[in-house]
Amino acid sequence: MCRLLGYVGVPLMLKKLLADPPHSLVVQSYQPREMTAGLLNADGFGIAWYDRGKSEQPFTYRSELPIWNDINLPSLQRYVVSDCFIAGIRSATPGQGVGLTNCPPYCYDRFSFIHNGFIENFRTTLYRPLRSLLEDEFYHLIHGSTDSEHIFALLMQFYRHEKDLINALSHTLDVILQLSHQYGVRSALNVIVSDGQSLVASRYASAEPIPSLYRLEMHESSIIASEPLWENDRWQSLAPNSTIVVSFPQKD
Repeated sequence: MCRLLGYVGVPLMLKKLLADPPHSLVVQSYQPREMTAGLLNADGFGIAWYDRGKSEQPFTYRSELPIWNDINLPSLQRYVVSDCFIAGIRSATPGQGVGLTNCPPYCYDRFSFIHNGFIENFRTTLYRPLRSLLEDEFYHLIHGSTDSEHIFALLMQFYRHEKDLINALSHTLDVILQLSHQYGVRSALNVIVSDGQSLVASRYASAEPIPSLYRLEMHESSIIASEPLWENDRWQSLAPNSTIVVSFPQKD
């Protein structure tokens, strides 16, 4: 079912959230607490981070290894410092290949995207209907076979026309939920998308149970995560079928 993480705020070493917390993404890969399907998240992982001093486009690291088994990550996550990043660990839907093209996050221009959820029987239900909605540029944005990458391509197409990320995400969710109802399949649509300035996140599903998603607001930063990274009564569960925006704190 995958697990997600998004951060925006004061510059932070990646390992402070990826590995150091007692219930970090590394721990959630082999001992998740709130997954509604599956037992492990061992089918790859990825990180997208921003350094606007070097580029508006995100930098990425993706691996088809389990996050606990990638020998490059401990060094990388101590080196990279960022004020905005997203990360995800993958539990592949049965029938979907394990490989880098199917590994999150997905990126286009300055945007990065991760998805926790599924479209039921995607290859035989919404695969062709979703692709039929895509203009050539966004059709060719898809390199793998996951429902996640198709959702991202549709989102980027709507953004191109609407120029508003929140509206584009809402439009994308509406289309997928309508198609899910039309084809009689379930869909779970927890996503985080970032432009390097903010995180836009959704907690949506066509039916119960809705995958978990939490938000933690701190003095100079915000975290969105599938599961709380540590014990703290300030973690707030996002309301079912809701979308939120988290941006850098406003300075006086």
